[in-house]
Amino acid sequence: MMAGFYIVIAHDNLIKKIVGLNIFQAAVFVMYISFGKVAGGTAPIIAEGFSAYSNPLPHVLILTAIVVGVATTALGLALVVRINEEYGTIEDDEIQAADDEQPQ
Repeated sequence: MMAGFYIVIAHDNLIKKIVGLNIFQAAVFVMYISFGKVAGGTAPIIAEGFSAYSNPLPHVLILTAIVVGVATTALGLALVVRINEEYGTIEDDEIQAADDEQPQ
C-alpha cells in the first residue's frame, strides 16, 4: 500500500501517478477482502455441519470498487492524453511552469 502511495507522492510523471494510484487501490482491495475472511469459515449458505461463515459484504463492495477503479483509471488516462495534447508533456513540474508563463 505504501509503495503505491510513495509513487503518487514522489513522481512528477502523470502516468506514474496513475500507476501508483492503481497499486494503492489494489492493496486496499486486498486489505478489505482479508477482513471478510473467517478462519475455517465457508460461504454464507446455511447447511448442516457448518457453524462459521465468511462475511460476503467486503467481497461485494470490492467488486463495485473494481468497476469504479477501472472507470477512474480510464478517465485519468484520457485526461493525461488531453494534457499532453495541450502542453506537450506529462511531467507535472513542466506543466506548472507552462501555466506560470501564460499571461492571465
